[in-house]
Amino acid sequence: MKSDAVTKGMQQAPHRSLFNALGMTEEELNRPLVGIVSSYNEIVPGHMNLDKIVEAVKLGVAMAGGTPIVFPAIAVCDGIAMGHIGMKYSLVTRDLIADSTECMAQAHAFDALVMVPNCDKNVPGLLMAAARINVPTVFVSGGPMLAGRVKGEKRSLSSMFEAVGSYAAGTMSEEDVKEFENKVCPTCGSCSGMYTANSMNCLTEALGMGLGGNGTIPAVYSQRIKLAKKAGMQVMELLRNNIRPRDIMTEKAFMNALTVDMALGCSTNSMLHLPAIAHEAGVELNVDIANDISAKTPNLCHLAPAGPTYMEDLNEAGGVYAVMKELTKKDLLYTDLITVTGKTVGENIQDSFNKNPEVIRPVENPYSQTGGIAVLKGNLAPDSGVVKRSAVVPEMMKHEGPARVFDCEEDAIAAITGGKIVAGDVVVIRYEGPKGGPGMREMLNPTSAIAGMGLGSSVALITDGRFSGASRGASIGHVSPEAAVGGPIALVEEGDIIQIDINANMLNVKISDEEMAARKAKWQSRAPKVTTGYLARYEKMVTSGNRGAILEIK
Repeated sequence: MKSDAVTKGMQQAPHRSLFNALGMTEEELNRPLVGIVSSYNEIVPGHMNLDKIVEAVKLGVAMAGGTPIVFPAIAVCDGIAMGHIGMKYSLVTRDLIADSTECMAQAHAFDALVMVPNCDKNVPGLLMAAARINVPTVFVSGGPMLAGRVKGEKRSLSSMFEAVGSYAAGTMSEEDVKEFENKVCPTCGSCSGMYTANSMNCLTEALGMGLGGNGTIPAVYSQRIKLAKKAGMQVMELLRNNIRPRDIMTEKAFMNALTVDMALGCSTNSMLHLPAIAHEAGVELNVDIANDISAKTPNLCHLAPAGPTYMEDLNEAGGVYAVMKELTKKDLLYTDLITVTGKTVGENIQDSFNKNPEVIRPVENPYSQTGGIAVLKGNLAPDSGVVKRSAVVPEMMKHEGPARVFDCEEDAIAAITGGKIVAGDVVVIRYEGPKGGPGMREMLNPTSAIAGMGLGSSVALITDGRFSGASRGASIGHVSPEAAVGGPIALVEEGDIIQIDINANMLNVKISDEEMAARKAKWQSRAPKVTTGYLARYEKMVTSGNRGAILEIK
């Protein structure tokens, strides 16, 4: 056992004395030490229930013969951080979470781990840590929020942001906005649409690192507590059989995750997180492969913001396993891969079935024959740009219009809400990438303002930053190379004609190569926006969005 380094032998007597100070018995120290990574805090709605999940995990571990020991991980609420300097601190926490968890697990010689995340950066951060540490590990999240109800219709956080845009457009009263404010987020849990948190929790099932139901069982259901107990018991089974994260998170497992991603219509942030997790697992995952997978993977789900269904509906329809079962009808998944259940993918899903073809379309009747995410390239995005194709209205799949250029998110929002953006425009927000931000802010405020102003079917938005899973419309993010390193997005001028063809995976600006080269010769790099603290260190180490914004020592 790894924990023998701190519990066994005469040389470890000082270590045992410190365990005695914790009140641990000899019997506890003779069992495997299982670290439970708790993302509980009192500021993130998706995390306020994690104390109950952790207690259930502890009970499961103890019932199965282990000694559970809890330590914390931080978490940022993307919704509360949105639209101000706080969003610079969202993506960057993914690496802090991975680093601090690695430090705690290795320093204290845990034999196994149970990860208890829920929201946007906790899930990928802890998956990165799991791959690094590589001791038997199970994930169990806090679960999604129930959808709110406003005027008899199900609603979610994206509706709230769009309501603000509608108010600015004069189409919604202050009283209406207040009703949304009080009703769209009715319970604890990760926000109720297929946003980033729920996308990554669902993909944890697809990767094989979470038990069935991990991505979809609502936070307020008692079934979530039962799942947590089972996770605690199951990690002991993994320990007995020495099944580790790198045995599970293989290249084929990432292909499965990308395939399920396309079928579910997940957040574009998955195109940042999956490559970063794969990198830690020793698998190089180029986002370009996403288009090859998308070309053969039908889009089966239109959950909010792409459609009127929510995570609770997906759960009732059979969850992620039911989606995977549909995909096997076209032989789109590797079904012989081992998972944290101790069984293969095929064994996990063999008894699953689609209980609601309105929520999970059968493969014979998909929303589209191609997947929910597209990677675009062209002279504006030589490396890549990413769009959630399943949340784009048909008339915006191909669009051409003049660039309206802004060097930060705040200036763009002021122009949108001030009525300065009109139908046909292409809003370009730059210097918001991993380095330029720094921190690659999400642009939910401007996309929601565009939708709320009634421009969602006529205005596109392009950025080297990223989008919330709650964003919809022709919102193209992760444009690489980013402006801060002199990418073509830095060279776009007001009025340049931007060409978007999502079905053809193309993103271009209509200027000649010669003109582009001339502008490049004149371009000058800008001083970093932040020169102290963690963001300054992050800016120096972070790579491009098309590489998952991983950190490298230069």
